[in-house]
Amino acid sequence: MKAFFAISLFIFTGIFTALFFGFGLGEASEPLEYDDEQEGLEDEIVIKFSHVAAENTPKGQAVRKFASLIQKRTDGEIKVEIHANGTLYNDQNEYQALKNNHIQMIAPATSKLTDKFPKWQVLDLPFAFPTYKDVKKAYEGPIGQTLLTELKNDQVKGLSFWYNGYKQMTSSEDPLLRPSDFKLMHFRIMPSPVIKAQYQALGASTSVLPFNKIYENLDVDFINGQENTASNIYTKKLYETQDHMTISNHGYLGYVVLMNEIFWKELSKEHQDIIQKTMAETTDWSWRHSIEMNDSQLREMKRTDAIEVHYLNDQQKQLWEDALESVYKEARPVIGDKLFNEVMKLKEHD
Repeated sequence: MKAFFAISLFIFTGIFTALFFGFGLGEASEPLEYDDEQEGLEDEIVIKFSHVAAENTPKGQAVRKFASLIQKRTDGEIKVEIHANGTLYNDQNEYQALKNNHIQMIAPATSKLTDKFPKWQVLDLPFAFPTYKDVKKAYEGPIGQTLLTELKNDQVKGLSFWYNGYKQMTSSEDPLLRPSDFKLMHFRIMPSPVIKAQYQALGASTSVLPFNKIYENLDVDFINGQENTASNIYTKKLYETQDHMTISNHGYLGYVVLMNEIFWKELSKEHQDIIQKTMAETTDWSWRHSIEMNDSQLREMKRTDAIEVHYLNDQQKQLWEDALESVYKEARPVIGDKLFNEVMKLKEHD
């Protein structure tokens, strides 16, 4: 009997030892060593900010400035995680990803919203904003306020408009100086009916392509022209595939900064106030910085003869405006008289 008891005790002890030490229960029962690097991580709020531009563009720099200020002003409680160059989502699927809260912020070109919100086509009207001040008035005045209001029923919150610059034309064929120079050419465009109508009026065909697919489609001659800011042409090296650039200033490329609305509402009032204040400061910074960056990168392309640069004279510009007058007539019923008249006020002050 004693032998049986001894054997049983031995077996029980072995099993207990295996469970306690073999599976690490002994270690688990001890208090974990304090790690100050982990402190507060459970409370950290992460905002995934996805965009398709390069880091050294007006949009890329604005995102970085915004992220840095938010990190500082919330004492690290909010971290803005930047995903640039379309590494997470491209400009054709980022809006849906935002609505699904897979990402929390995006800053698409305003033209990218025209398929969902037709009135946004007002910002694509050719030669609508003659000066940088006119663009600012459009974004921060009645036009911008009206457009942001349209977003309220789509689970997204419009925070601000950010600036890039005037669009210029590029071509792998001949210089684009007169409307007749566009005949039978094929251009990449953003998904805006007004932009498509612009090229139709000039006798050119178009294809809607993602921003980060422009270079390769120019390189294989699927398209032989496109419109973009000097900063985008420079940072994406589009000049390597194009021979001519026309400084036309025929349209303005800007962005609307959007946040998932449910995510926004879950933020504390304190964090919302910090974000709005920081967004206003970043917007003002982008207004000034974008002009400087486009001018600087245009000068660099001219200095290195990266592409032959042409400027429209007054007579040529008037020919373009006359050729594109039909675009206004087509767009007015869609845009509505209120927004249309606001644009005409800006044009009349030119």
